[in-house]
Amino acid sequence: MNFSLKLKSWPSIFNFSYCTSAFPSTPHCGAVAETGIVKNGNLDINKKAKIIANLINRKPWSAALESSLSTLLPLSQTTFFQIMRRMQKPLKTLRFFSWAKDSGFSHNHHSYFLMLEILGRGRNLNTARNFLFSIPSRTNNKIQLTDKLFNSLIRSYGNAGLFQESMKIFSVMKSMAISPSTVTFNSLLMILLKRGRLGMAFQLYDELLNTYGLKPDLCTFNLLIKGCCSNSRIDIAFRMFREMDDYNCEPDLITYNTLVDGLCKAGKVDVAHNVVKGMMLKKREDLMPNVVTYTALLRGYCVKQNIDAAFDLLREMNDIGVQPNNVTYNTLIQGLCESKNLGMIAEALGEDGVKSMVFVPDTYTFNILMNALCSCDNLDEASKMFEKMKELNVAQDSATFCTLMRALCRNGNFAKAEQLLDELLEEEVLSKNVNSVPLCAAFNPIFEHLCSNGKTKKADKVLRKLMKRGVQDRVAFETLITGHCKDGTFVDAHKLLVLMLRRDFKPSMHTYHSLIDGLLLNEKPHLAYDSLIKMMRSDYLPRASTFHRVLAELIRSSSCKSAELMMLMLDKDIRPNMDLSTDVVVYLYHSRSRKEAFQLVQSIYAKGYMINMDKLVSFLCKEKKLPQAYELLVFLLTNDENIEVSLCDFVLTHLCEAKLFAEAFNLYYELLEMDTRGTFKSLGDLKTGLESTGKLKQAEFVAKRMLSK
Repeated sequence: MNFSLKLKSWPSIFNFSYCTSAFPSTPHCGAVAETGIVKNGNLDINKKAKIIANLINRKPWSAALESSLSTLLPLSQTTFFQIMRRMQKPLKTLRFFSWAKDSGFSHNHHSYFLMLEILGRGRNLNTARNFLFSIPSRTNNKIQLTDKLFNSLIRSYGNAGLFQESMKIFSVMKSMAISPSTVTFNSLLMILLKRGRLGMAFQLYDELLNTYGLKPDLCTFNLLIKGCCSNSRIDIAFRMFREMDDYNCEPDLITYNTLVDGLCKAGKVDVAHNVVKGMMLKKREDLMPNVVTYTALLRGYCVKQNIDAAFDLLREMNDIGVQPNNVTYNTLIQGLCESKNLGMIAEALGEDGVKSMVFVPDTYTFNILMNALCSCDNLDEASKMFEKMKELNVAQDSATFCTLMRALCRNGNFAKAEQLLDELLEEEVLSKNVNSVPLCAAFNPIFEHLCSNGKTKKADKVLRKLMKRGVQDRVAFETLITGHCKDGTFVDAHKLLVLMLRRDFKPSMHTYHSLIDGLLLNEKPHLAYDSLIKMMRSDYLPRASTFHRVLAELIRSSSCKSAELMMLMLDKDIRPNMDLSTDVVVYLYHSRSRKEAFQLVQSIYAKGYMINMDKLVSFLCKEKKLPQAYELLVFLLTNDENIEVSLCDFVLTHLCEAKLFAEAFNLYYELLEMDTRGTFKSLGDLKTGLESTGKLKQAEFVAKRMLSK
């Protein structure tokens, strides 16, 4: 594919932040806004805050630092909040927060909220959770936990892609009798719908209405309508649109734009266009179609490859005074590339079309054109365009790198693809481009190459950077776990498994088995056991041999988990190995867990299985645990289990030697009750012992049995 573009009006530096969505991201309800320079004679406050923040940012926390800070006391509320917002590291900010309190600063609800927000944005989520629940004790119950504080933590978990943790915090909030607000429900709806959990979102909506009797607001309906549209449920979206009247909730421009976008994505572009016309007929200034409306409609025409209609729409925008923006032009350019109408790009940029339109190509423009070139395997031109971006100082985001990396991997040029990945890491692209969200799945081709060539640690580094941005992908997790297993780094593989499950991704059965096998080979039985449990929670039933191998290694490492696994096997009807079962019981008796050991024996026999009683009883007698041996034999006899006479005689002898004559007699009596026939060598010792302890009737009974023999 050969084409050239004459791009006008290039500025010397392109430093734009670009959002690929036609809709602005929804602001976080309750988030703390930045405060500008303090005015009205308070410039000294701003200067003091800057000095303190710079001091803390530059130096490690120490007694010397605290001493320096003490000279700048006291702190006003304004100074304190400015310092907090200027600090760079959340955990150091928490140290400052605590120090300020110890130094006499009086915290309030807002300062605790701000600290919680800072920890959440920094992905210090465990610390944020602990901080939240410590607020009452930190303040002697002067500041109580509120829905606003919980909402902050719920959002933070959601932004990190941990929607299950958000739901857990919501449950804890309710268990503490803290009533959620509509803002709480909106925060959760945003998180669930971002993950495509439409069913759960409507369950939450039902809870909002029927459990808490709250009134949904405009944000609630806009979120649900957008969620329905994103999941191709336009019918439900319009039902929610009509339901807004029931709650006196007036649709706004975002509502209509969402419906237009949803209709276009569903292929109903003509219906969407009619909605736009209806918006115009309302003649309401706040509902007049804007550039977002027309861009969504234009995208719909481009997807249908109706390029003439797209250009007509562009001219219509010009006629009614709606100025296209970069998103509009990039949408049209993308449509032209996908429909292979590349020759019309110049017209789209205004050279042969609408002269008054001004367009400066940005990062996304280049990404579209590079993708078109890569789709045609014109990698030379795509590489030139990649370098041209540097020459023109156009910011390169993760999509820029991934577009070229994917094409290089597809064509087998992995060395060049890896060079690009190194450059992406060196330039810290994943960290700097905070306004363009990377697509984790786009890294899968390079991940596969790295994991197949012993470089899983590098792939792991990239994935963790992506997770910090709140993005993840099931296939990426699977690829890296498998890669770690190939590289022999099984502990790292297990760590990724934990992270994968926390993000509600389900690994394959093969992934679980590969990980468990590797952990066992590397003598990590506890991690293997943990992986086995997680496998079962993922609705898989491991092979019986896997259970036995994990159990054997747990026994070898003298782990208490062996008994837990044994009970689990019985519960799941996994037939246990008799020797392994015996070893587990021996371990429990050895660790003085008599009650647990006996209960396990009972459970094994209740399921129709057996243990090596000769081995177990011999161990107990050797360890002088004769009451336990007696208890076991009585259990077997009373449950009609087969038992060797020689074993019973062995225990009788040891009981008599230990002067446990009462237990010995009871065992002998049970044997007679079961009509057990055989010779017992220790009856004489038993008779003598009973006589010496005053148990004459029992001694006489034994004597008669001896005479009858």
